[in-house]
Amino acid sequence: MRSVPKRWRAGLAVSAIAVALPLSTTPASAASATATLNGDWAPFSRCPVDAPAMLAADGQDLVASCVSSYSPGGSIKLGKTDVTTGFNDLQFGVVQNTGAETFTVVPPAGGALVGAPAEIPGGLLGLMCDDTPVISIICGQITNASLNRITATVESAGTPTEFNLMAGLTTDMQIVKLPIRIHLQNPLLGSNCYIGSAADPIVLRPQNISAPNVAVQRFDGNGTRNEEGDMLRFALTGNQQGDSTFSVPKATGCGLAGSLSWAVNLKTGLPSATGNNRLVLNNASTHSAALTAPGLFLPNAGKVLAQNWHSAVK
Repeated sequence: MRSVPKRWRAGLAVSAIAVALPLSTTPASAASATATLNGDWAPFSRCPVDAPAMLAADGQDLVASCVSSYSPGGSIKLGKTDVTTGFNDLQFGVVQNTGAETFTVVPPAGGALVGAPAEIPGGLLGLMCDDTPVISIICGQITNASLNRITATVESAGTPTEFNLMAGLTTDMQIVKLPIRIHLQNPLLGSNCYIGSAADPIVLRPQNISAPNVAVQRFDGNGTRNEEGDMLRFALTGNQQGDSTFSVPKATGCGLAGSLSWAVNLKTGLPSATGNNRLVLNNASTHSAALTAPGLFLPNAGKVLAQNWHSAVK
């Protein structure tokens, strides 16, 4: 691979970290609200440009970048259960310490990932019900579609770690380590039914299954494409991302006082060891944007990035 100018490495690096998950996550740190943005800023509608860590970037020792990764759909297998996922949109900021080559993820206040919750095939009847007497009585209460419908939503269960700078540009290398839990939602399961927890999470180590197409684009602060513009955008498109190395712990908190957790685990095949589970995200589209033109390594570069973002709001 050809050498990349150091002033471009932040954008290249954060492109590598943008790994989509299939559902939706929980709120995190302070950030910008959702907005509709002009031109090349469009993918970064939730970039946390107003977060203190982003504003403090000086553009040289600390470089702030916006990251967006979108996938229209994919699939996830947990034990015996296969789920087709809908769209997902992952956005966050990254502050790179260029001297130490470390990266700090800055999530938006509304959650780094939003998207369509996945619907469990067969609903609660398919997920839990069998001929066990106690379960048969409970399952007999499922008389309509709303009681049977069950969705799964991914939530963060800790801070991402072990980011690999170059893995996002190649295949078969772990990009980042992501602890998550999955919230199962159904009236009979209650509000606290989870697969995994902060203490015992599902730990994803996603990688590129296929190599992305890579493009480099320059644009003005307001989003208008310009080969002499102050902004640099990396675009990594058209590839698959995934992981088949993770294990899945048992479900807990399902039903009154957790009384249905065992039934969910029995029918779903949880806990599930490494090798029995799989995540695949199709047609991933990842973008990163940062101030990069010569002469823009300013003490207030983070503030300039925020001003540019706000100037592109429609």
